[in-house]
Amino acid sequence: MGEIALFSLLSAVYPTLLAATTVMLLLPKPERLMMGFWLGSMTTSVASGLVIVFALQSPTAVKTSKHLSPAVALTFAVLLVLAAVALAKGEDRRARLRYATRRGTKRKRPSRWREKLRDGNPWHTFLVGILLSFPGIYYLAALDRLSKLGYSKLFDILVVILFCLVQLILIEVPMLAFKFRPKETPIAIDRAKSWASAHGRHYAVWGLAILAAALGLIGVIGLT
Repeated sequence: MGEIALFSLLSAVYPTLLAATTVMLLLPKPERLMMGFWLGSMTTSVASGLVIVFALQSPTAVKTSKHLSPAVALTFAVLLVLAAVALAKGEDRRARLRYATRRGTKRKRPSRWREKLRDGNPWHTFLVGILLSFPGIYYLAALDRLSKLGYSKLFDILVVILFCLVQLILIEVPMLAFKFRPKETPIAIDRAKSWASAHGRHYAVWGLAILAAALGLIGVIGLT
């Protein structure tokens, strides 16, 4: 279960989800937009997750391993370390600068899902949430692990729902904040943006390093 919890946290920082959350927070009435996106995302994530986990449990499903492969865990750990080092050295800034220089003044048209989010219509964000929330690599790994644990179907359903809730925590937290602190939340978001611009890189490096250490530990334990 520890691996499943780790995968849910990794899924929560999926780049597309982060981008969608950022776009919605910058628009008028973000709480309505985030609610639409959350409902759409939960619909796709839970439904597809249950279909996959029960399919993996069927007698015809091929079952090769009961644990996350140590080689896979160590590979991800190395990649996260490299990402942390690159981020600490500011390689992302230089890459963006080189990309902007090559493109010159030509502007790229925003992707269709970004345009739909900017429409400010909760029904549009609901549809975007459905389309952007099919299982990613971490979700699939967690579903594969869950299918081999041998729990009851009811427990599997609860784990899938809990995974999806954790996966969307970056949307749920501001959504709840707007619900219970409607006046203070916009001010807090502005402060958070200022803090992130000043300190976000430092903590992102540490976050990547911690995830790398956790995956590395899983890999080492698997090899012993």
